[in-house]
Amino acid sequence: MAAVERQRAIVRAARRAGSVEVTALAEELRVARETIRRDLRVLEAHGLLRRTHGGAYPVESASFETTLAARSTRHVPEKRRIAAAAAELVGDAETIFVDEGYTPQLIAESLPRDRRLTLVTASLAVASAMAAVDEFTVLLLGGRVRDATLATVDHWVTDMLGGFVIDLGFIGANGISREHGLTTPDPAVAEVKRRAVAVSRRRVFAGIHTKFGVASFCRFADVSDLDTVVTSVRLPAAEAQRYVLKGPQVIRV
Repeated sequence: MAAVERQRAIVRAARRAGSVEVTALAEELRVARETIRRDLRVLEAHGLLRRTHGGAYPVESASFETTLAARSTRHVPEKRRIAAAAAELVGDAETIFVDEGYTPQLIAESLPRDRRLTLVTASLAVASAMAAVDEFTVLLLGGRVRDATLATVDHWVTDMLGGFVIDLGFIGANGISREHGLTTPDPAVAEVKRRAVAVSRRRVFAGIHTKFGVASFCRFADVSDLDTVVTSVRLPAAEAQRYVLKGPQVIRV
């Protein structure tokens, strides 16, 4: 198998499974592990994969986005810590926007259940999980359902959001960078997020360290639009301080 064909196979495997391992790829493609490592370096240089210790995972782009199922298998302990820390920021908020995505879903599951809260979300997964909580009123934003994330988009969603004033918005993103702000691959998703940012009095971004320094296709907010960023200690303290200089508080857990 030629190098280009092998690298295409690696990208397909990563996108299908959510991640790949060097040893398994070497066995499957019948090449040396160093050959696979070299392929991964090439694919990372082309912005298709991001390497990890012993493997790689696919980078999202305008033509590719990981599924909710794939996101629920990577960095789960880290995401749970981040979600728990983000949920502690509720304060006196009574109305809360919960974005689509796995980390926002974990935030919703971590919210205090001893008080009445109104949750607004475009995520079917969040709405389904939270509807059973007695103290929560759940408003699901209606629209076209995207199969990748099981969330609604398009003008029905943005029109409905435009009629609200929300105390606290938990905003997700596929990438966040000091140069390009918060980004996502899909223009329809970007419009929902942009409107959620606009109608929320406080805005919290919660995401793992791998999202930082990443720019996707559609920009929907600036770092300065955020009040708080919650991430893990795997984001270096010096880099976190650079985001603080843009305006938000940064919490590393």
